[in-house]
Amino acid sequence: MTDQAVDTSGPAEAAGTEEPSGAAPPRFFGRERELKALRADIERAGLDTLAGRKTPRARVLLIAGRPGSGRSALAAELAGFLTGTGTAPADASGPGTGTGALPWAVPGTGSGDYPDGVLRVGLTEPGGERVPPERTAAEILDLLGLAVPPGADQDELSEMVREALAVRRLVLLLDDAADAEQVDPLLPENPDCLVVAVATGPLTGIPDVRPCTLGGLEAGAAVQLLARAIGQVRITVDPRTAESLSEECGGQPAALALIGGWLAAHPMASVADVTKQLHELPDTGDQQPTGARPLARAFRLVHDSLPSAAARILRLLALAPAGLADAHTASALAGCSVSAAEKTLDDFVKLGLLRTDGAAHPQYGVPGCLAPMLRALLEDRDRPAEIQLARARMLERTVRRLQACRAVTEAEGSTAHRKLAGLPRSLRFPSAEEAGAWLLLRQPALLASARLAVADGELDTLARRLVAALVRALAVHRGTEAAAPELYGLHGLVLDVAERRNLPREQAAALLNLADLDARTGRTRDALTRYRAALDAGRAAGDLYATGRAMESVGSTYAELGDYHRASDWYGRALAQRLTQGERADEARLYGRLGAVHSYAGRYGEALRNWRAAAAGHRRLGDLAAQARALSEAARVQEYAGRPQEALHTCREAAELARRADDVRLQAALQLRLADTLDRLGDPAGGGGGRGG
Repeated sequence: MTDQAVDTSGPAEAAGTEEPSGAAPPRFFGRERELKALRADIERAGLDTLAGRKTPRARVLLIAGRPGSGRSALAAELAGFLTGTGTAPADASGPGTGTGALPWAVPGTGSGDYPDGVLRVGLTEPGGERVPPERTAAEILDLLGLAVPPGADQDELSEMVREALAVRRLVLLLDDAADAEQVDPLLPENPDCLVVAVATGPLTGIPDVRPCTLGGLEAGAAVQLLARAIGQVRITVDPRTAESLSEECGGQPAALALIGGWLAAHPMASVADVTKQLHELPDTGDQQPTGARPLARAFRLVHDSLPSAAARILRLLALAPAGLADAHTASALAGCSVSAAEKTLDDFVKLGLLRTDGAAHPQYGVPGCLAPMLRALLEDRDRPAEIQLARARMLERTVRRLQACRAVTEAEGSTAHRKLAGLPRSLRFPSAEEAGAWLLLRQPALLASARLAVADGELDTLARRLVAALVRALAVHRGTEAAAPELYGLHGLVLDVAERRNLPREQAAALLNLADLDARTGRTRDALTRYRAALDAGRAAGDLYATGRAMESVGSTYAELGDYHRASDWYGRALAQRLTQGERADEARLYGRLGAVHSYAGRYGEALRNWRAAAAGHRRLGDLAAQARALSEAARVQEYAGRPQEALHTCREAAELARRADDVRLQAALQLRLADTLDRLGDPAGGGGGRGG
């Protein structure tokens, strides 16, 4: 065992986690031997240096230990020491480090070996699944403040990460890595960076890495941890029993924190009582490794001592997306009031079962080391139908909160705002600003909820409503440009459900949205493929809007590729459909698009006819400004065709329309063109007058 003392309020898989709101700030102490060894390992000459070669990549330090051993906190403490930033603050890490915690960044001090600070990302989901590598890369870019291209694949994002880290000097903390395959693609090709990886065992395949393996706490340090939770007096009256209790807990910080929380909640219980209970607690029968049993026993003792309603809420938190919950999530899962759920969650924090960020409207996190045990208990003690009902209630509550989040931004008399007034007060937001803050805080959990709902496949109707509500809320609060990476993933989820349920109308809509984002980010060929697929889906659904929109978009994509012949063909198909439907505004726009591609192709006769048709369409609609712009383009085509007199006449007509429409910018542009045309016609006086005007 090693000498470590840990100040912690929960059974974090890391030592030194967040205190409950109002408690003293967390402190990390102990593990001096491990910290000294890790710092020495940084200075140790690597194999490349010994061979006389330049080090090509960042040095990797590995902290290996069982979940609950304090491995994540030690990594955070080391990173904070190396960068001079201290350990990760609660407001940076959400509900704590360890599996399921949010990514965080701590800015550097601008000096020292790593002046750019610390970045932390988790590589394992709360359910034990690996985080997809493209999402990890996107999280790193986001922490660096770099825009993530919507729809970018793993290779593109990984290259962006390598380029970003090549010019920085920072510590990259990769938490809960499953194996070397997860870590290797993220290693900076920059020896001025340092990677601190946290894993259960060795990372075979990454050269020159010596693991720092964590064991349990030395008895004295473990007793100090207990004293921090229950007070020194209860330790002093029976110090030997306290040492026995630490041995029953295997010296594991997480197990000790759980038992300390239980003793703090039961002031009449003695240390000897809980030691005896732990010792007599039978094994569950699962084939658990010996080192995992102390934490499992401590968790079972705490869980089984809870009132049945509270124990059920705790088990249902295994369903919380990304391991993150708020009072509304717990309320919906358990079918109880929001106030009762919040009180229960706060009690769980005191017991060390949850972590919290301590905000005014707190978010709670399930520690990674407890998540597997919660899921196992839920499956063992709750019926599948009840679990599915709880999941449905949670999704329905999330949909309603998202609808309220969007509706609060609408005008007072709007339909959405009137519907908002019909919602229970607990679901509403007092202002658009608070709604936006909630959306930002809950975004990781909301995105995880959408992914889990779609993957589940049993609640597709709710999943579709959830994704739609989240798309609308993100668009209104963040804007479609800023939220494009998240929207791209959400449209992909809609497509998954639409294909699974054979819903061609929704399939067409999702494909159109994805293709638009592809086109906007320069993936033109990908966009073309999706627009064509959307056309097929729209035809299968008999959706005239989707088919017309898809045909027009295919035309625009070919125009972007410089294939004006195909572009005009597809615009013509879209126009033919609009003509049969009598959609005049769309007709006028498509005539203009046809005029543009014919102009680019040098087919001036066709271009002129279409621009004049566009102008006529806008005239019938009473849109003087659009009519002026169409005539302006017609005049340009006449100039290209070598008909300056006709161009002069058309340009004057357009300028008059622009004046009547009060379009000052277009009017000024047309005056300059008139002046240039008069110059070419040999009327410099007229040209000068045009410029002066």
